Amino acid sequence: MTGIAGKVIAITGASSGIGDATARHLAERGAIVILGARRSDRLEMLAASIASKGGKASYLVTDVRRREDVARLVELATDRHGKLDVMINNAGIAPISRLDDLRIDDWDDMIDVNVKGVLYGIAAALPVFRRQGYGHFVNTLSTAGIKIVPTMAVYAGSKNAIRAISEGLRQEAGPSLRVTTISPGYVDTELPSSMTDSALREQGQASMKAIAIPASAIAEAMAFAIAQPDNVDVGEIVIRPTAQA
Repeated sequence: MTGIAGKVIAITGASSGIGDATARHLAERGAIVILGARRSDRLEMLAASIASKGGKASYLVTDVRRREDVARLVELATDRHGKLDVMINNAGIAPISRLDDLRIDDWDDMIDVNVKGVLYGIAAALPVFRRQGYGHFVNTLSTAGIKIVPTMAVYAGSKNAIRAISEGLRQEAGPSLRVTTISPGYVDTELPSSMTDSALREQGQASMKAIAIPASAIAEAMAFAIAQPDNVDVGEIVIRPTAQA
């Protein structure tokens, strides 16, 4: 199947930032989007906005730290539409800090959301894809996993864990399933709000204000990978501001 129109696409972290922009962009191109995130009010508004423009969207409050929530999101897609074409594992947090600060609760949160949340997405969608004989995983990584810098050790580690898992999944997937990773740089999103260190949060917000690209740029990159013919697997896309070091 070539293109985007008619594809059923589940998106975690859909209530803001990259997830929100991707849902809108894919719906405009004819996809049926299944939206998952923790904030029900944001999901309701997003689904209504998509519907008001002629798009098709359903939503389910989803905490990716809960395996059953992610499973229900996939079930919503298959129950209503009989299939799932694409699983976008996008939810992520970045409470970055120096290791010396020993913010162990933050480390745990990043592992739960950024690593286990993606694994739960794989666990929910992979059996569906196998039964169908087709499917596409799109996993959101970060340029933080490419250039390792102080304060981002655990965050980068969580993203690189998914980089390794995605490559293993690609090799195990065989000729009928596709796996794409997207590594954004500074993007204008709410991600700094997840930073528990106030100084780093202000620094992150300042950096985004100075050079960040819009979330729509990442949405278009995801759409590019999804729109390819089934026999074309776009393995990795790195997309960052031109001004980012």
